[in-house]
Amino acid sequence: MSVASNRAWIGLAVLMLPCLLVSMDLTVLNLAVPHLSADLRPTSAQLLWIVDIYGFLIAGSLITMGTLGDRIGRRRLLLIGAAAFGAASVLAAFSTSADMLIATRAVLGLAGATLMPSTLSLIRNMFHDPVQRTFAIGLWTTSFSVGGMLGPLVGGLLLEQFWWGSVFLVGVPAMVLLLILGPLLLPEFRDPSPHRYDIASATLSLIAVLAAIYGIKRWAEDGVDAVAGMSIAAGIAVGALFVRRQNTLPDPLIDLGLFRVPAFSTAVVTNMAGFFVMFGTFLLFAQCLQLVFGLSPWQAGLWTIPSSVGFTVGSMLTAPLARRINAATMVSGGLLLAAVGFAVLTRIDAANGPLLLVAASVIFSIGLAPVYILTTDLIVASAPPARAGAASAISETGTELGGALGIAILGSVATAIYRGVMSHSAPGDIPVTIMDAAKSTLGAALAAANTLPDETRAALLQFARDAFVHALDIVAVVSTVLMIGTAALAALLLRRSPAA
Repeated sequence: MSVASNRAWIGLAVLMLPCLLVSMDLTVLNLAVPHLSADLRPTSAQLLWIVDIYGFLIAGSLITMGTLGDRIGRRRLLLIGAAAFGAASVLAAFSTSADMLIATRAVLGLAGATLMPSTLSLIRNMFHDPVQRTFAIGLWTTSFSVGGMLGPLVGGLLLEQFWWGSVFLVGVPAMVLLLILGPLLLPEFRDPSPHRYDIASATLSLIAVLAAIYGIKRWAEDGVDAVAGMSIAAGIAVGALFVRRQNTLPDPLIDLGLFRVPAFSTAVVTNMAGFFVMFGTFLLFAQCLQLVFGLSPWQAGLWTIPSSVGFTVGSMLTAPLARRINAATMVSGGLLLAAVGFAVLTRIDAANGPLLLVAASVIFSIGLAPVYILTTDLIVASAPPARAGAASAISETGTELGGALGIAILGSVATAIYRGVMSHSAPGDIPVTIMDAAKSTLGAALAAANTLPDETRAALLQFARDAFVHALDIVAVVSTVLMIGTAALAALLLRRSPAA
């Protein structure tokens, strides 16, 4: 195995820029939710779409973009995506309605889908030595953590001084820097014998993801109805057509044969599960810190730093520990440690302050860091270099789909529980119109309570905050059980795989 050059390591630093940006973009948006809710007044459904349409379109487009990168060049696709992402960020910052913000977030998702498989596939081709590649992927993963740490600080300061749209402008300088340094420092890689690009397969993959996700969101938001059932069924049917088409094409968009490798398929599922619980709970964290514990955006940003530090520590320890401990043990052990963190999360309440919330986030962040790094390494190492873009796209599709599903499903579960508590046990002396508004979201409850007398206002606020914390407790229980089950799966299947 050849050793990576100094140029490769400098190029890695450049590749970490878009990862840093994506992480910051997600974190600052979570902090901005209460502010944009007050300004744009989105419904609870629109609020969820604002947060997760970005992840949905990334998940639906990653396979397409990963294969496109193999064909036209991964560096070229990365730079095209960087330019589009920067332009879409400016549009998002100046959105004047909830629908406009949803649309611009969708454009950001399409642009973001070009960034992640390009960075990971370039790493796969720049670092051929397994030890160096694991370390490089560890640094690549750490950039997400650093972005998560910087995002709340920068975003909190911006929200203290400017309007909520300013948080979207944070990433524009990073994209400009990438456009300048990318052509100078990054090598170009493409498949030397590119296959025919199948537009029909790309369309089927996008429709399958979006239809299924829309049905799940509608089901969680409004209950079982014909539209939700038909949407989910359509997503499954189109997904089946996509798989069937891949099996019949001489040059498929996605190599389904990779899923026959136990290390590959188990790593994808494990990676999805980890991001499912992390993204789903962090959305609730930001709201809890500001709306339950009453912190300012800047203070809430400070309280998120420990979890980012925990993730960074876990990431940096992964490479040296991986030389001594096999992947199956490290992955399953990390998942069990994450389960402990989510179990701690079930003990919080509106009166005990943010300390226990932050302690729980540190524990599961340390546990999940090696899970992400090792599963990503297993995925990209299973593919030949010429198909690194497609394999990286599968990895990132699992990551983004897991995160988007976590936001959609766990966010919708929390909303349903919150509404249920508010509907069945609300104080009886509150006007019906105020109560109807308070049932929508915790942010709406705080806004509606401002019109009430002090004593009634305090009662409604306490009740709404307790309902939100109860919803977060249930989400934590679901996450704990999921982590334990995934740990058992990883311990069983990865241990049997030679690739692990």
